[in-house]
Amino acid sequence: MRTLSVVTPSYGPDAGQFADLHRSVLECTPDDTVHHVVVPAADLGLFRAYEGPRCRVRTVESLLPGRYVKVPRKGLWVNVLRPWPPVRGWVMQQIVKLAATAAMDTDVVLVADSDVVLVRPVTAERALIDGRVLLHRLEDGVHPLMTRHVLWHRVARELLRLPPPPEPPLPDYMSPLTFWRPAVVRALQDRLRETTGRHWIDAFGSRLHVSEFMLYGVFVDEVLSATEGRPPSDTSICHKNPDESPMDLATALDFAGRLGPGAIGMLISSKSGTPDDVRQAAIRRCTEIAGRTP
Repeated sequence: MRTLSVVTPSYGPDAGQFADLHRSVLECTPDDTVHHVVVPAADLGLFRAYEGPRCRVRTVESLLPGRYVKVPRKGLWVNVLRPWPPVRGWVMQQIVKLAATAAMDTDVVLVADSDVVLVRPVTAERALIDGRVLLHRLEDGVHPLMTRHVLWHRVARELLRLPPPPEPPLPDYMSPLTFWRPAVVRALQDRLRETTGRHWIDAFGSRLHVSEFMLYGVFVDEVLSATEGRPPSDTSICHKNPDESPMDLATALDFAGRLGPGAIGMLISSKSGTPDDVRQAAIRRCTEIAGRTP
């Protein structure tokens, strides 16, 4: 039987949402599944209470080479050997996802943002289609007006030393809840060392515009596919709102009511400003639809 772990980068402002996610991980995954949360050292105290047999709490700093130093109160990190440009916080969070996943010894990792909640039971087998680990790939999901996504495609190909992308539409690999293979992430890191001549963190962190999901997806589809073929896709595992507008109760319950049969998780973005009682009502409704007792 294949093994599963869960990886979540988080930080202080998302501690409340993380509590809901971790509770759902304990309820929805096998007893041998461990939830790994990575937080800044300054926020460690907020997450210590979750440590136990099924939760490991690590600091961002523990995953980085010693040459990386956090700039106080700026949300930036600096490579002291090459301080410009600094690494912005959201790029460091991407580095954390890649580094933490690569360190796992399980077959599959479920990468989950802090504001996701699992609503259905999930095992490593959920990541398989015809025996192969799926890839979140929305075909033609990136259109010409999605300029940042197009740029992320281009940067991914530059890092991997691939030809420039064709004109949009292009595949979209972005998801707040997705399955990754640790062995693939380790191979991706090796590829970055080969193509850039630098430590993969230095190469990735030096880019002002970059996406870990685009990099992983392009690597799987454009590099590994040469020997393994393109993997199957399933974009149904996370039920999410297409925008980040705040929800009232009626809107949230309507959203929850559209939970698809393939969804194992749901997301109301922490950035949406949705009140917590409304979010909790949506979570309860999703779990009811999924056939679980909230």
